Formats: sequence, C-alpha cells, structure tokens
Amino acid sequence: MTALQRYGEFFAEMQADDLDRLDAVFVENARFRDPFNEVSGIGGIRAVFEHMYANCAEARFEVLESVGDGQVGYLRWRFHFRLKRDKAARRPLEGVSRVVFAEDGRVREHVDYWDAAGELYEQFPLIGGLMRWLRSRLAVDSGG
Repeated sequence: MTALQRYGEFFAEMQADDLDRLDAVFVENARFRDPFNEVSGIGGIRAVFEHMYANCAEARFEVLESVGDGQVGYLRWRFHFRLKRDKAARRPLEGVSRVVFAEDGRVREHVDYWDAAGELYEQFPLIGGLMRWLRSRLAVDSGG
C-alpha cells in the first residue's frame, strides 16, 4: 500500500478520536492549508480538525479518487457534514487535496482546493442569496 493510499484511508475513516495519533500521519512541522486556515505543526493541524468536530454533528470525508507518483499525490474527496444546529445534513462539498509526503511516508504538506463560495456559502440563506446574485452578475451571458 502506498503512502497516498494509507493517507486516503486515514482521511476517509478519520473520527475525533483519531486526532490523538496525528503524529503517526503528519511530520512534526507539517503544513496544512484550506480556504479558511493555514497552519504549521501537528498542534495547528489538530486545532483545525478539533474545530471541525466541535461545529459539526456529523463530519466525514469520502475519497473519490487518488492519483500520485510516490512523493506527491492528489485526493479528490466529498465532505459530508451536518452542523450541530442543522436538522438534516447539508449538500456535500467536493474538493481536491494536494499531499506531499516525507521520506518516511508521513504527510509533510496538505493543501485543500475547493470552492468555498459555491460549495458552502450558497447553502446559507443570507450570504447564499448574495453569492448567487454576485455569480449571476459576473457570469458570461450564454443565452444566444
């Protein structure tokens, strides 16, 4: 099993209890970045995921695809979630993570790429309306 496959499995099966073993997955000075966070070190990475679990009643990643050459890999994923105040799950978010591995197979860098405006913000009433309006104003008119 490759480092990317192992990491994809960890990512897909990750639960709040797994945060205690992040040092087995990430090197000490690993870098993590997503549309909301940019942190370094296992403590910073743990804080990002603790925040996710604190705000989500349900949170899980579904790995849809993985591509890599050994040191660098990409995971295409779908994030299923429900905020604690929600009665039902929200529409899943889709994204891609670029992952760089250290010599020992642990993650040295994890960078997420996903559309926060289109995937997340549009699901909230006030900001969603604003985002849809803005998108309609910026989109090319393809109607003929």
